[in-house]
Amino acid sequence: MYDGNYLKVALKAALDAGAAALEVYEQDFDVEEKSDHTPLTLADRRAHEIISSYLADTRIPVLSEEGRDIAYEERKAWQKLWIVDPLDGTKEFVKKNGEFTINIALVEGGQPVLGVVFVPVKDRLYFAGKDKGAFLSGGAKIGGLENASGEELVLASVRLPVADQQARPYTIMGSRSHLTPEVEEFVEKKRREIGEVDFISAGSSLKFCLVAEGRADVYPRLGPTMEWDTAAGQAIVEQAGGAVLEYESLQPLKYNKENLVNPWFIVFPERQ
Repeated sequence: MYDGNYLKVALKAALDAGAAALEVYEQDFDVEEKSDHTPLTLADRRAHEIISSYLADTRIPVLSEEGRDIAYEERKAWQKLWIVDPLDGTKEFVKKNGEFTINIALVEGGQPVLGVVFVPVKDRLYFAGKDKGAFLSGGAKIGGLENASGEELVLASVRLPVADQQARPYTIMGSRSHLTPEVEEFVEKKRREIGEVDFISAGSSLKFCLVAEGRADVYPRLGPTMEWDTAAGQAIVEQAGGAVLEYESLQPLKYNKENLVNPWFIVFPERQ
């Protein structure tokens, strides 16, 4: 079981990293291209540095998208590690549509036990801890969370899910920038099966959070992702009562694998 203080550290790291990212977001900024042809900005670097400095105090190793490549021979001995995406949704950041997030997860034994997802532009903070539940805070309340006790965190937030799933059509969540033909086929099949189907697209780990809120019935990700794209979101979905499962085996996604690429997966707001 994770130490409750880890959540406070992760919250502070996410909030400060989000503030730094916003400073860049609100200005003109340069965009570089990484070796995998994905974009990189000053905000990615600043957020990584801030989060790394906070997490260093926990003496738990960190696996970050913007950190150094760490060989599996070293990582495989880690029973506990942080998995971080300092700025998830850089494409959305560059487009300035507000749908980028700061993702921090604590993983034990291959499973996420703590997750923080901060959406700086929308001022929405999602967080979850194993056996504690998943929560959403926003607006003015966020400013007082950095030094709040566990009880104060809960009182300043709402427990997920929050949406009335019966008051809307069957809703499928999808990626804004990575929609694949397989997902389009999934949507069309559902429409043939049940009739009216809504499709909502969003960037970054915001998709996990919207499922956890109860605003969608399923999120199929039938395309490649990395572990840092999903760990924090999975923690929030699971602690809200949902599930993040491999598409073929229907087993929970696992972390700190030799290959950090995730298999296709599917997200449900309720355990299957």
